[in-house]
Amino acid sequence: MKISTKGRYGLTIMIELAKQYGNGPISLKSIAQSYDLSEHYLEQLISPLRNAGLVKSIRGAYGGYLLGEEPAAITAGDIISVLEGPINPVEVLDEEEPAKRDLWIRIRDAVREVLDNTTLEDLANYEDDQNAYMFYI
Repeated sequence: MKISTKGRYGLTIMIELAKQYGNGPISLKSIAQSYDLSEHYLEQLISPLRNAGLVKSIRGAYGGYLLGEEPAAITAGDIISVLEGPINPVEVLDEEEPAKRDLWIRIRDAVREVLDNTTLEDLANYEDDQNAYMFYI
């Protein structure tokens, strides 16, 4: 299973909205500029997220987008499933050997577990521990 740019950029939008949660609406233009992404492409991604209730749009000169719920209530799985569809590394066929079928099901379930147990709050607050140490020579 490969997550496309739809899923990756959709997560980028949502993480940025989570980082700015409570500070008012954020424009897609500002997110596109911050990450050097196409604003037009982000506009295509925001529509299904809005239709799913994951984001709200605010019109006007100071408008933009807000999360539809608190960052702790939205998971990476919510976002990926809206933008990418069902999470299935392979289509499991009943005719497959039981060992292989079980492997594919376990892989699918493991990926779903990670996505469904990782919230936007987790992603917005993530800090890379490898960069937390400062070495002086």
